[in-house]
Amino acid sequence: MPEYNIGAMENPGCVTFREEFVYRGKVTRSAYERRANVILHEMAHMWFGDLVTMEWWDDLWLKESFADFMGSFSQVEATRYTNAWVTFANQRKAWAYRADQLPSTHPVTADIHDLEDAKLNFDGITYAKGASVLKQLVAYAGRDAFLEGSRRYFKRHAYGNTRLSDLLSVLEETSGRDMSAWARSWLQTAGVNSLTPQPTYDANDRITELAVLQEAPAEHPELRPHRVAVGLYRRQGTELVRYARAEVDVAGPRTVVDGLAGAERPELILVNDDDLTYCKIRFDEGSLATLRAHLGDLTDPLARALCWSAVWNLTRDGLMPARDYLDLVERFAGAESDIGVLQMLHTCARGALVHYATPSWRAEGSARLARTALAELRLAEPGSGHQLAWARFLAQVAVTEADFQLLRGLLDGTARIDGLEVDQELRWALLAALAAGGAADAALVEAELTRDDTASGRRHQVRCLASRPDPKVKAEAWATVVDSDVLSNALTEATVAGFDQPGQRELLEPFVEPYFASLERVWSERSIEIAMAVVRGLFPILQDDRRTLDLTDAWLAEHPDAAPALRRLVREARDDLARALRAQECDAAAA
Repeated sequence: MPEYNIGAMENPGCVTFREEFVYRGKVTRSAYERRANVILHEMAHMWFGDLVTMEWWDDLWLKESFADFMGSFSQVEATRYTNAWVTFANQRKAWAYRADQLPSTHPVTADIHDLEDAKLNFDGITYAKGASVLKQLVAYAGRDAFLEGSRRYFKRHAYGNTRLSDLLSVLEETSGRDMSAWARSWLQTAGVNSLTPQPTYDANDRITELAVLQEAPAEHPELRPHRVAVGLYRRQGTELVRYARAEVDVAGPRTVVDGLAGAERPELILVNDDDLTYCKIRFDEGSLATLRAHLGDLTDPLARALCWSAVWNLTRDGLMPARDYLDLVERFAGAESDIGVLQMLHTCARGALVHYATPSWRAEGSARLARTALAELRLAEPGSGHQLAWARFLAQVAVTEADFQLLRGLLDGTARIDGLEVDQELRWALLAALAAGGAADAALVEAELTRDDTASGRRHQVRCLASRPDPKVKAEAWATVVDSDVLSNALTEATVAGFDQPGQRELLEPFVEPYFASLERVWSERSIEIAMAVVRGLFPILQDDRRTLDLTDAWLAEHPDAAPALRRLVREARDDLARALRAQECDAAAA
């Protein structure tokens, strides 16, 4: 479907997909895995959502969480993408963790008042947290009991409508467990718990006691039951490997793991090994020191992905300086074998630099990231997905004239990296970097469109034109999406994406106050898709100072009667900004 607003839709008998899933150029294995996941997700909807449908949007999770879970479950069981749970742990759960820490977080079973509420609840809670909760349910109730419960659920309610209680009743039958307390904790409360190991040792360096401490945020104090695995790791030669593991039911603030008493002292304790539950993993001091020195030596891909996810959460929470996270990426990302994890590291590294690093260190951090990207690009296996990922990352972080000279050479054919195919999609990525860096003018962008005069090419062209570092360009882009309604959804998204460039903070500062002045008008005059794109995409997150935070607070205080969905979007953006400022304080202290 051209210019589809969503990834795909499970219409019975006629699943529709966004046209970008028909790839126009070379992509990594991760992209094919993602497409396979979406296909399986939509197929799962033939049961979860179509054969049996929720009564009202409160139970949206009855279709989306199950489809999200079954997509990964089916990939591991029935396709060549047997590492799908690694992708789930590293990418889908990152979406859930962010959503669950926003002021707009909500229980998996939500309270939906109207259709605008429903639209916004197609979010990381309903999809990824719900799927994570189902993964925990499988560990809690047992795989066979879960699958048999699902079969009975469909037999009883085929071609009908259901609510939460209908599912719980069959799971109680098949598992023999009381599901009411589990459902109340996991489905009817919000927030994410943190699990931290607390070891003590004897004189012979053996564990005398290993406990798991559970914490919850003050605003969502629920301490949940968790079925977790706790893994003990130590180095064997150059590898960091697991030598002991125990499963335990964590309940309350402190749970002792009896099964690991007497084990030799580990170098790393990994709570939630194998990713059975939904939580933020924390570390004791010894384990964190091991990760700082040896994260890349973990041999198990899932354990490594969980540790990468954990240190990213530490960075987002202002507990690890952004420069320390970027140092881990600089030293260990090049050895990451899982292409999906690597691409997620690229995304997080750029986010850490743009939002969480202190402004005075950004130039140094940018130079280091660009050097790392170039070095790894040259080291990557020719023609591999890793080589393509590093090439795209270099385009995103290029800062020096030498960087831009190489990108320009790759674009015009005067430079070459063995094995790197510069197809049309990569050409646009290189050109986007040059345009944002002031190294490509409108004529060069228009010339590229003549090579690729397609709907996709037009989107790239619009984004490149809007990304140029020129006050007039920014004013025109702003007017096109804020003061006019002439662009399609896809071209609106492309313009917004080009407008907001990290290296152009000074150019974007004049649009802070006009943003707040235009919010209610944009919300009332545009379709919800375009309004959401404008409100989210143009929030002045790059003006990361107290003034922007105060202006946001003032708008929220002065507009209590604005549409609830609009206020939610602004509150979420405000929370992202406040989090960035806290992380910058942590990074500044490390200096």
